[in-house]
Amino acid sequence: QVQLVESGGGLVQAGGSLRLSCAASGRTFSTYHMGWFRQAPGKEREFVARISRFGAVTYVTDSVKGRFTISRDNAKNTVYLQMNSLQPEDTAVYYCTATISPRDGALPDYWGQGTQVTVSS
Repeated sequence: QVQLVESGGGLVQAGGSLRLSCAASGRTFSTYHMGWFRQAPGKEREFVARISRFGAVTYVTDSVKGRFTISRDNAKNTVYLQMNSLQPEDTAVYYCTATISPRDGALPDYWGQGTQVTVSS
């Protein structure tokens, strides 16, 4: 079991930056591939980014490529999402996730409660 708590969301103007953090507790942090999903009002939840257990491999969805970066610090049991050049379409609730064995099409095993990111135009 792992518990995930996100922080760092808020209101920012278009073109601005935010860094989301997700603190994990419970089972050994490096057990998990970590990730971020988001859900905008009236839209389906979508994958944003994922990072492997020791940070060697990262994936980001095409819509945020070049703007968002995922990283992790296993000594601090924390995963980050650095978001630059934010746009109004990035407005969503962002969820931290943890997965033991990632599989195509499968949802993560654990989810945080979410943090709101609002980008004003």
